Amino acid sequence: MEKLVIIGGSDAGISAALRAKELGSDIDVTIAVADLFPNFSICGLPFYLSGEIQDWKTLAHRTTEEIEEKGIRLLLGHKADMIDPRQKQVRIIGNNGHTHFVGYDRLLIGTGAVSAIPPIKGLDVPGVFLLRRMEDSFEIQRFLIEKKVRSAVIIGGGYIGMEMADALTYRGVDVTVVEYAQTVLTTVDASLGILVREELEDNGVRVKTGTAVKEIDRKDDHLVVMGSTGLEIQTDMVLVAAGSRPSVELARAAGVKIGSYGAIEINREMKTNLPDVFAAGDCVETWHRFLEKYTYLPLGTTAHKQGRIAGENMAGGEAEFKGSLGTQVVKIFDLVAARTGLRDKEALEAGYEPMTVEFETWDHKAYYPGAKKMRILMSGDRTSHALLGVQILGNRKSEVSKRIDIVAAALFHRMKVEELNDLDLSYTPPLSSPWDPVQMAAQAWLCSSFQL
Repeated sequence: MEKLVIIGGSDAGISAALRAKELGSDIDVTIAVADLFPNFSICGLPFYLSGEIQDWKTLAHRTTEEIEEKGIRLLLGHKADMIDPRQKQVRIIGNNGHTHFVGYDRLLIGTGAVSAIPPIKGLDVPGVFLLRRMEDSFEIQRFLIEKKVRSAVIIGGGYIGMEMADALTYRGVDVTVVEYAQTVLTTVDASLGILVREELEDNGVRVKTGTAVKEIDRKDDHLVVMGSTGLEIQTDMVLVAAGSRPSVELARAAGVKIGSYGAIEINREMKTNLPDVFAAGDCVETWHRFLEKYTYLPLGTTAHKQGRIAGENMAGGEAEFKGSLGTQVVKIFDLVAARTGLRDKEALEAGYEPMTVEFETWDHKAYYPGAKKMRILMSGDRTSHALLGVQILGNRKSEVSKRIDIVAAALFHRMKVEELNDLDLSYTPPLSSPWDPVQMAAQAWLCSSFQL
């Protein structure tokens, strides 16, 4: 009987296990999960902390029982701390301190990512939190309730920072966001970042950009956050949301090759340089379908796909990861921001001649009540008209995610900008127009290109 061992019970690990069992019910699959929460949606934590989701248990994609019913052995509270690729063994330490070895025929490393720790003095002060694991959310929840938190500072204006600004405001906390860059949400262009800032401020969030936090100190019953530009804020709580980095220490110690992005180097079959050792998820490099090279794009959607590919190949298949485009979407109060593909800087580095056109239109027919403006930045190559990428900002009821997915599908198949107009898209006045907003943006791009 083939023995598969998986390190990590999040998106990639569980997806790999399920796929392997689909292809071979007689395959022995064991997953070592460092915590007690296999297959939980970490992306859902801000909504649990806001109070919009009452029961944290509902964040599980599948319950422990549902996973085990598939014939998968879960070792909860068991951390893998050493891989011996010669003997094909993994050393595992249980919560009780007991150490034992588990042998494998094929191994998957799915150790994910950890929170990036910025060089700030005082990160160990009580009341300062990270948000990466289920346990982090429990600690924050307890602190919010027990300390009756009235104010919070969020360090970082990225996706987690934006979602947590929304979440804490929703539960009545006074929020300040401090971001080192000149705009928040730097995954989109500054013109959209400015509008996101306006949405934050319209909802009572104070935003300080171009500011570096240097130190956090506790004075009496509150924290003081200090930094550049004269920053000094008194607050009850601090959340550090400065991004993430791949967790690769275990893999590196075993001799797994680490790539230039600091993530595990794999091929498109999710194989590492070690025999019978695979890797997937936020700990690995990602094949970028459009750039046709490896980069680092830690996304839940990508982790699920990579895990499924790894699981199929661990069961004897020959599947290949088709690649990611970095398609992302985030809700910030009543706004939704989304992007896919390349921005101008990335396109220039890849050898394209990018042109980006900003276009604004209604999300559906203006005569139907509730129409909202949607801002679209469309990027294409000046010479070939190759579609390069799109960014969209719109109301949370404007089906922004539908529109970005149209573009993601077009990019996946390397369509030209004008070919967006050929797509047969759905239309009804309450939801769209005969020409979808994405198609109208394509037409605006073409008009601009003809004027050059």
